[in-house]
Amino acid sequence: MKRLSERPMWKCPQCKRKFANRNQSHFCGNHELEHHFEGKAEGVRDIYEAFLKAIKRCGPVTVLPEKTRIAFRVRMSFAQLTTRSKWVDGHVVLAADLNSRAFEKSKRFRPGTMCIIFG
Repeated sequence: MKRLSERPMWKCPQCKRKFANRNQSHFCGNHELEHHFEGKAEGVRDIYEAFLKAIKRCGPVTVLPEKTRIAFRVRMSFAQLTTRSKWVDGHVVLAADLNSRAFEKSKRFRPGTMCIIFG
C-alpha cells in the first residue's frame, strides 16, 4: 500500500481544488485573495505577507483563498489566517509540541499533532 505522501491528490470535479483524501468534505468556491484585504487596515496585509514569507522558508506551499479564511497547504491544509478589520487570527498545525507564551492557546489533537492558535 502506498504511503499517503505517495498517493495522487484527489481533485474535486466541481471546483478543481486538490485534496489528500478522496471525496473530502468542503465547500466549493473560487475566491480571490484580495477579498480578504478589502476594507482592512494596511497592517493586515503586512501580517499576511510576513506569515507567508516565514512559511515559505520551510518549503513550497499553496495558498488557498477561501470564503472566510486563507489556508496554506502542502499536501493538506496545515495553517490558516482569518483577516479582521485591524488584526489577523489564525492557527498552525504542528507535528511536535511548541510551548511558547507568544501564542494564545495550544491544543493537542493526538500524539504528535498540536494546533497553535494566535490572534
